[in-house]
Amino acid sequence: TGEAHWHLLLRARAVESQSYILAAAQSGAHNEKRRSYGHALAVDPWGVVVADAGDAAPSLVTVDLDLEKVRSIREKMPIQAHRRRDVVELLLDD
Repeated sequence: TGEAHWHLLLRARAVESQSYILAAAQSGAHNEKRRSYGHALAVDPWGVVVADAGDAAPSLVTVDLDLEKVRSIREKMPIQAHRRRDVVELLLDD
């Protein structure tokens, strides 16, 4: 599902966690039946892909993490304040 879902799922994880997501990925043909999509990604907390290694292997990308952006997003959308710790504790007690 690489091409159809890889970017979408990683962007969603970044937004919901308000964090940078750094995702390694295999690429290329492994055998005649299996090929990996590749596209190791770095996604910022707003869901913007800030680096994409493409499908060439091996490759290396670097990205600067903007910690002020993380702080600003978390301040404007304080999702941690809405966390139901009481529910989590109930689940852990089982």
